[in-house]
Amino acid sequence: MSPRAGRFVRSTLSAVLITLACLLVPVCLLTVWVHDIVLDNDRYVATVAPLASDPAVEEAAVRRIAEAADIRVDGARVTADLARWLEEQGLPPRVGAAVKALGPGLDSAADQAVSEVAARFVESDRFEALWTRANRAAHTAVVHALTGRGRGAVGIDGGTVTLDLGSAVENVREELVKAGLAPAERIPEADGRMVLLPSDALGKIRGAVRLLDVLGNWLPVLTAVLAAAGVLLAHRRRRALVTTALCTAAACLLLAIGLALARRSYLEHLPAQVQSPAAAAAVFDTLVRFLRVSLRTTLVLGVVVALGAYLSGGGRLPRALRGGAERTADSAARWGAAHGLGTGRAGGWVEARRRPLTAGAVLLAALGFALWNHPTVPAVLLLALVLSAVLAVLALLAADGRVSGRAAGRTGDPGDPGDPGDPGLPRPG
Repeated sequence: MSPRAGRFVRSTLSAVLITLACLLVPVCLLTVWVHDIVLDNDRYVATVAPLASDPAVEEAAVRRIAEAADIRVDGARVTADLARWLEEQGLPPRVGAAVKALGPGLDSAADQAVSEVAARFVESDRFEALWTRANRAAHTAVVHALTGRGRGAVGIDGGTVTLDLGSAVENVREELVKAGLAPAERIPEADGRMVLLPSDALGKIRGAVRLLDVLGNWLPVLTAVLAAAGVLLAHRRRRALVTTALCTAAACLLLAIGLALARRSYLEHLPAQVQSPAAAAAVFDTLVRFLRVSLRTTLVLGVVVALGAYLSGGGRLPRALRGGAERTADSAARWGAAHGLGTGRAGGWVEARRRPLTAGAVLLAALGFALWNHPTVPAVLLLALVLSAVLAVLALLAADGRVSGRAAGRTGDPGDPGDPGDPGLPRPG
């Protein structure tokens, strides 16, 4: 095979591998989200726990508990009996009519009492504990909604996902009885399930979740290997790295846009059984929160890597920026030398080994990101800032080494290879 043909094959294979890696990055993020959030009990409970204090969920829970309790005092009948008794006692008919007019107020007062007790319960720590227990027990139901098996306190009925609030209704009934509202004793065991979101969409993605479950944790490793192989096979590796990083960021951006469109479509097609669209939106946003964080983190990481690779290249702008940075470091080193500030032999040692030290700093930053548990955008920016600071320190040390070396050459240090007194070397003119 001729060199030109070999180069073409390598370039083509590099492009294919990089394209595959960029396309697999969003799939990797979905896989990690499914494994770390959807299918993990502790992380799932930790994810949905804040929903217990979400205003939309609290409002929906209060409304559903009040509907389930639904005390009927029959105010019209009570006031009618009272008005008849008063008239029998000889009071004018207008008094009886006034008493009868109080009937709707009694019903409204009972409803208001139920709503107030339900609101106090939902806003208390008891509801948060109930919510956490129900979701922990219900995690298998959510997982099985995606795999087609099982149910729990979160049930899958009639195309919807419901949370059983029966315990909350029972607590409200007990509090109403203690408060002296006798009709609350007649509250039957009611259906206290609160509809959270439709499950027909879960059925549609069931196959995709199973596939992601099969792919497991090795897919991110495979994607990283494909990307690395594509960059190493490229003729211009730095340019290939920039392209890979930017395409990865673009793929994450497209998935984020798709997720936003899916959310909008989901909220626009909620079934009638969903009592609170706002609560359904809060549940959706909470469940995909870590996926959104992962997308933003990977997008920012791609941009940072691309920017770093570009600035380390041989283009006119990168060379100008690096030249300006070197001149600034030299100026700082000369100022330090003029004021008796120096690093001694450390500067020369860094100057002689600057390239491997720089590569080591970059590798350590990459290792730190890889070992970071669920990195976020601030984590990426922090690592980039720390790496920039380390590189700046190396540049200053190297500049001090250069300045010290030049000064030693001018003063004729006996240990310096350029000592004019060395008989083995010619004297400068």
